[in-house]
Amino acid sequence: MNISERLEAMRGGTPAGLQAAAPPSPAAPLTAPSELQPGFDALAPLKARAGSMLFERMGARLNDPNLSEEELKQAAREELSRIVDAEQVPLSGAERQRLITEIGDEVLGLGPLQRMLDDPTVTEIMVNGHDQVFIERNGRLTGSGAVFASEEDLRRVIDRIVSKVGRRIDESSPLVDARLADGSRVNAIIPPLAVDGSSLTIRKFSKVPLTVHDLIANQSISPQMAELLHACVLARMNIIVSGGTGTGKTTMLNVLSAFVPEEERIVTIEDAVELQLQQAHVVRLESRPANIEGKGSITIRDLVRNSLRMRPDRIIVGEVRGGESLDMLQAMNTGHDGSISTVHANSPRDTISRLETLVLMAGMDLPLRAVREQVASAIDLIVQISRLRDGTRRVTHVTEVQGMEGDVVTLQDVFTFDYSAGIDATGRFLGHARPTGVRPRFMDRFADAGITVSPGVFGAMAGTGAQR
Repeated sequence: MNISERLEAMRGGTPAGLQAAAPPSPAAPLTAPSELQPGFDALAPLKARAGSMLFERMGARLNDPNLSEEELKQAAREELSRIVDAEQVPLSGAERQRLITEIGDEVLGLGPLQRMLDDPTVTEIMVNGHDQVFIERNGRLTGSGAVFASEEDLRRVIDRIVSKVGRRIDESSPLVDARLADGSRVNAIIPPLAVDGSSLTIRKFSKVPLTVHDLIANQSISPQMAELLHACVLARMNIIVSGGTGTGKTTMLNVLSAFVPEEERIVTIEDAVELQLQQAHVVRLESRPANIEGKGSITIRDLVRNSLRMRPDRIIVGEVRGGESLDMLQAMNTGHDGSISTVHANSPRDTISRLETLVLMAGMDLPLRAVREQVASAIDLIVQISRLRDGTRRVTHVTEVQGMEGDVVTLQDVFTFDYSAGIDATGRFLGHARPTGVRPRFMDRFADAGITVSPGVFGAMAGTGAQR
């Protein structure tokens, strides 16, 4: 079975969360909260009273470990219905339902953010203080119209998030990275570091992980590119996924990891667990910050070193951003082939420079040539992702790392994005990634592993090409 047949056999994942590369909608004008939520001011006192009474009546039941999340929500809704009825305030059916929902969100959920978390079209939520909440939808930023009643309410939501994952946030530790139960990434920062009030950023992840077929449907990658990447993972090549913030590096990492055979042992290492691997034999490791006494910190570098003793077939590092890059490169160079990681960089050439800088941060005082030799020897392929002006995420380069020429790491593009097709009436780029016609050197590894790819993957005129 060749790679194209294997890809076809993997078809069947439910497309979900395709908003990352869907055609963008025109940016909506910012709307005042009063326009989005009619009667908001009139219901505020009633919400405050009902919320306080709910706390009084339910008391310890709100933290009862014997109650499931759904049972707790059902009990709270029933109690709220009785409280609202007792208030005898004339409300329409819609107003009554909205009141119960909003109070339930504030008591059990994340307040005004809950409806955005439940909206599958929202990919990111950005809170710039209690009275400004923005969202990303279809790759575009718009105002949500939601607000928190006060800075204290916003802080309460932040505390609720971080406490569930064993983190803390206060004046002595005023910033934190955490995650929600569904894996969504959370960053919070509070005064005195956040001058204008607490800031909260939530990057949502699809409840159903995106598959390679979803990315092809979104035109994030081409079928030929997907076939090549599948073959590279099966051939145990070391891959770096690079790109800027919010370009979809973690999504691509999930897609690449789906190509790893079921019988292999995978160890994942992350700051905050985000990867959604579908294989059975996976060990997930997560770093730990220092405690209130400044002790007990476990870094990514510590986890990378420890993973080498865990008999991994594959090591997947969510992102390298410091001295752990040296340990990762050494692992790749000492028998742990097939490792995958991500790094922040704007181009394949920048990726090499970035890795060099990160290795030097390990404090080993290595000569630059030795660092470059480590990088050139360890990394086989760079997958560059960019977020284009139309809000879509596209793989713009698939680049082979060929080795060293003098003191320079030589790279060769296998696929590049073609911008010459222009844009359509909605502002979406019409171009897509095209093969350069170059036959990569690692094709010999495919032959040794018994992996075949379609002849047309590299274009009709596959040749030797020029290095850069």
